[in-house]
Amino acid sequence: MSLLLDNLQYTIPTFLFLLTLLVFVHEMGHYLVGRWSGIRILAFSVGFGPELFGWTDRYGTRWKFCVIPLGGYVKFFGDEDAASTPDYRRLETIAPEERARTFLGARLWKRAATVAAGPIANFLLAIAIFAVLFSIYGRAVADPVVAFVAPDSAAEKAGILPGDRLLSIDGRPIATFDDVRRYVSVRPELPITVRIERDGAAFDLPMVPQRTQTVDPLGNKVEEGKIGIGTNQEAGNFRIETYGPLEAVGQGALQSWRIVTGTFDYLSNLVVGRMNADQVGGPIRIAQMSGQMAKLGIAEVLNFAAVLSVSIGLLNLMPVPVLDGGHLMFYAVEALRGKPVGPAAQDLAFRIGFAMVLMLTAFAAWNDINWLFG
Repeated sequence: MSLLLDNLQYTIPTFLFLLTLLVFVHEMGHYLVGRWSGIRILAFSVGFGPELFGWTDRYGTRWKFCVIPLGGYVKFFGDEDAASTPDYRRLETIAPEERARTFLGARLWKRAATVAAGPIANFLLAIAIFAVLFSIYGRAVADPVVAFVAPDSAAEKAGILPGDRLLSIDGRPIATFDDVRRYVSVRPELPITVRIERDGAAFDLPMVPQRTQTVDPLGNKVEEGKIGIGTNQEAGNFRIETYGPLEAVGQGALQSWRIVTGTFDYLSNLVVGRMNADQVGGPIRIAQMSGQMAKLGIAEVLNFAAVLSVSIGLLNLMPVPVLDGGHLMFYAVEALRGKPVGPAAQDLAFRIGFAMVLMLTAFAAWNDINWLFG
């Protein structure tokens, strides 16, 4: 709690900046593809509730910023509300040429493209941010060579020695020491096989990462798997790798993909009980981390923005009604059936989806409160 209050002068402006940026980019994806698809757009909103300020462009779209800055929406012609629920009664009364400009009246592939464009915009933003950071600052890397082994650790029990080079884990090639940490951290108590090189010979060592709870550099408690190895300058050859523009974009895409796979690894471990759900955070924890990143500098803020952007894109693609992924799920069913899912079924699904989102939000808020006062 004290940490959050101490960083208050950084927390609020940084949190609002990040949230506005990510929401704006997400909704801009929907807006641009919707406009390109010929769908009339009534409103582009950052935030919910009463309008603070805005303007209407020459196409009749109302651009506005609202009181509650926790999200946003694009409202299409023919929508009943900000969640893009079709107004079926109104659609029955409008002329065919006007109906063609509604979201529901657009061809299936145009609707799917418009919906998918929001999460895709978030992924593209993350790739662009990572690419800029890698171009300017490069990337700190170290070779996967062991400098020391912790006593009574999984690595010591398996027989790893200082000087060993890690070649792969479970068949996945290892290029840097960070690759080791990234793979092992989301696999506590899950058997893995590490292939090492020692004195020119390569062989496999099975081991089980130990579940540990540590405190990260920002003071947050983190539960992760560890095998108990470390490196140093002499063994790991610490260095900064720099990239040209095209290489930086490729590295940005790779970094974004690592976040995606890391998220799925965490969720799969969560389902089977290998990870605790208390690491699922909400706005309070994001706001606190925003303030911490702001104290570290603009590069850390941008890096955090990229991570959040991937997370938002991934979350919105989940097949839950009311989220973008839920809409895409309905479009997939429509493509298979040759006709849309009925209004009654959609309404029921959206109610269930809304309840699921509310429960997830409440759960994250509960975790935030426990974290804040714990």
